[in-house]
Amino acid sequence: MLQSPEPVGIKLWTYSGEIQCRPLRYDFYKGTRRMKLLDSNEIRQLRDVCVFEINGMEVLM
Repeated sequence: MLQSPEPVGIKLWTYSGEIQCRPLRYDFYKGTRRMKLLDSNEIRQLRDVCVFEINGMEVLM
């Protein structure tokens, strides 16, 4: 789901909560993803362990 070029709704363990973004690149060894935020067009690096929901579906750990 995160490999598709479509925007996804992701909920992270952050202060801001839900983030709408488009996935760009995945680093398997670091466990991080580069995402482009849709509202501000910033590119951010997010850790996979912080994600707890994708498009309204809970991520199992």
